Amino acid sequence: MKIYLTALIRARSEYRAEILSVLQHMVEETRQEEACELYSLHQAIDDDNLFIFYEIWKSQAGLDNHNRQSYIQAFGKLIEEKLQEPPTILITTLI
Repeated sequence: MKIYLTALIRARSEYRAEILSVLQHMVEETRQEEACELYSLHQAIDDDNLFIFYEIWKSQAGLDNHNRQSYIQAFGKLIEEKLQEPPTILITTLI
């Protein structure tokens, strides 16, 4: 079963450029993963600090493997210091 995921990431303004760079690196790496069908990064029009990922994964196993990748783990280490709050993760199904 496909997994549809939306992640909301709110950077602290002083770290916005750094966070954007990290997120763009995640896009480059993630799009090479076999289970990744779509991995798109967006930025809110009315809030430069808000980044949104929209993702489609072939399976839960593929998403689980993604979350174990070193570039995802590296992002996780930035959350407490460089984000306003932990990311909001919405896992949904297409209806």
